[in-house]
Amino acid sequence: MPEGPSIVILKELIAELHLHKPEIIEVAGNVKTIDKDRLLHQKIQEFRSWGKHFLICFNDFTIRIHFMLFGTYLINDTKKTALKLGLTFKKDELNFYTCKVDLLEGKADVLYDWTTDIMADEWDSKKAIKKLKEDPESYVCDILLDQHIFAGVGNIIKNEILYRSRIHPLSKIKDLPPAKIKELIKEARHYSFDFLKWKKENTLSKHWEVYSQKLCPNGHPIEKKELGKTHRQSYYCSICQKKYD
Repeated sequence: MPEGPSIVILKELIAELHLHKPEIIEVAGNVKTIDKDRLLHQKIQEFRSWGKHFLICFNDFTIRIHFMLFGTYLINDTKKTALKLGLTFKKDELNFYTCKVDLLEGKADVLYDWTTDIMADEWDSKKAIKKLKEDPESYVCDILLDQHIFAGVGNIIKNEILYRSRIHPLSKIKDLPPAKIKELIKEARHYSFDFLKWKKENTLSKHWEVYSQKLCPNGHPIEKKELGKTHRQSYYCSICQKKYD
């Protein structure tokens, strides 16, 4: 599942096409969740990203694309996989595969809270801290995946920032010292931008300290378990990462 930085990369790749409010001259794909005819001859006002959502913004509605587990896209190219949604402009085309497509009535700025997007300029760390404290019984491994607090954080980012912060994934928010909560918030932001940089360099996996690793950087064995109420895969070092209780 693409995490927030990967959606930012898609937005930047489209920006390199220098499309200025392009008109859609052809709509293709087997998408059933939207009326494709509504897109035809519409002018796109903006391409945006919010967390794991890629947004195609029109005057009075927004197309949301979620890549789920196996979604992909191609710019000015196609592949044999069944096309979910294809948009053709005068000189370029965007093709989306194995993804979820929805039409949301209204403008993106009304529909989304940009202060919760870990990659956005509007990101508000104080708001994130406040929301964490409102859910004291949550395991940290669960709440880091809450897209209403950390939009864009996925399982890779979760595991890596917990190791960076030296926090065991089964620590509860109520047991974390205030300094640790601030450190966690800080690392969530910093690692997301490191992820973006390494993803662009195609070196992301070379920098993983615990995710899909057998040993941590200190040479201790990595444990791999489905933890928390979400039962998402966690990679952690029980020696380096302290369980607060």
